[in-house]
Amino acid sequence: MTTTAPPTAPPTCRPPLHRHWLRTGWVMTASGWSANQFSALLGAYHSDLGLTAATTTALFGIYVLGLIPGLLLGGPAADRRGRRPVVFVSLMVSALATVLLMAGSAATGLLWPGRFLTGIGAGALLSAGSAWIKELSSPPYDTVATGGAAARRSGLFLSAGFATGGLVAALIAQWAPSPMITAYLPHLVLSVAAALLAARAPETACPGRRLAPPASGHPAPTHTAASDGPAGERTTASDGPAGEWTMASDGRPAEERTAAGERTAASDGPAPERALASHGPTAAPSTAPGTAFRRLVAPVAPWVFVAPSIALATLPGLVDAGLTGWQTVYAGIVTAVTPGTGLLVAPLARRLATRHRIATAVAGLAAVILGLLLAAFAVARVRPDAALLASAVLGAGYGLCVAYGLTEVAALAPPDRLARLTARFWALCYLGFCAPYAITLLSGPFAPAAVLLAAVLPAAATLVLIARRGTRPTT
Repeated sequence: MTTTAPPTAPPTCRPPLHRHWLRTGWVMTASGWSANQFSALLGAYHSDLGLTAATTTALFGIYVLGLIPGLLLGGPAADRRGRRPVVFVSLMVSALATVLLMAGSAATGLLWPGRFLTGIGAGALLSAGSAWIKELSSPPYDTVATGGAAARRSGLFLSAGFATGGLVAALIAQWAPSPMITAYLPHLVLSVAAALLAARAPETACPGRRLAPPASGHPAPTHTAASDGPAGERTTASDGPAGEWTMASDGRPAEERTAAGERTAASDGPAPERALASHGPTAAPSTAPGTAFRRLVAPVAPWVFVAPSIALATLPGLVDAGLTGWQTVYAGIVTAVTPGTGLLVAPLARRLATRHRIATAVAGLAAVILGLLLAAFAVARVRPDAALLASAVLGAGYGLCVAYGLTEVAALAPPDRLARLTARFWALCYLGFCAPYAITLLSGPFAPAAVLLAAVLPAAATLVLIARRGTRPTT
């Protein structure tokens, strides 16, 4: 008597998923932590070291003077030399900056170069790290990530650094000995850990070839990515905001789709609004992305950090008059709530992105406007509770705007210019860090609440501009 062996399941053809992006994500956390650990200590520097409010606000803002060249130089360097060397050098610069800030408790003059180098290190980490995560969230390194996954992952790790860095620094400064020194120690530990984890992630940009080839060993033509579809077709990268440089295969050649001018989207949602029409095979690849960036991304970018910088550097000092002895802890809570809310709105950003291309930007700018109105009320009435609510709403605006911007950039940039366009986006974002200093200057002739109300006008104008430019037929 013979028996028939039970049928075995066919072997899967899908390559194993390597979560290399998790290793590089901590680089973004280190960048956010380095930026925000100082913010929670502004009140302590004012009360313990006798620095004036104008000086502490200027120290907060000089970070931007270092960050913008760090972004603009780090992005092209990461495209030319590779992601890994730029990330490691930036981590060392960031750690050196933290050491200078620690020494600044004894010699306050060292706070200036410390903050400047913090900006340089954070800027280079943002540009190189965002590009690295984006590429590690795409085939062949990640074969299951959906459209916009890279932007969400970068934003999540960055916001985690913003949220925890300020809170941990504030708690240490409140209860630990030598607070101006010990508050910075966690960042040094995080920098070492991030370097060790990133060392195990593969390089995705090779000098001379720009991008590493796919795992199969076949050369990867520009603007293509291996499809996971059953026929294994190679498809043209989408020019749309959520394209992530892949398109779901429908069995037809990419040239046929381009000629037909069809709209596609790589996001998990079905909405066709998430994609732009193809520019066609004869269009210059760098012109249209640059135009879309200037029209739809650049106006939103500064508001990414206008919102949290006002919450972190302006509101606590204007509403903490009745919190004697707890000002530093309150500032730390604000630094956790603001970017923490940005993390919580990530699912909302994902759903909005599937509805319409600019829906996330419109919702983010609307949240910024509401947050500014609440902030003006909190300052006028000296209400710490209302200021905390305003910080949460401003944080939601930050989270939605940064998700929109990173998703657009990841889709618009050709692979060999991804870090550069990412750097341009972050450079524009960090212009928003000048907002607290502008508010401090204007608070002389005008009431702070009135200045915050006046900031609603340019935010509303930006919302109207983006709504007009981004609204287009969906058929």
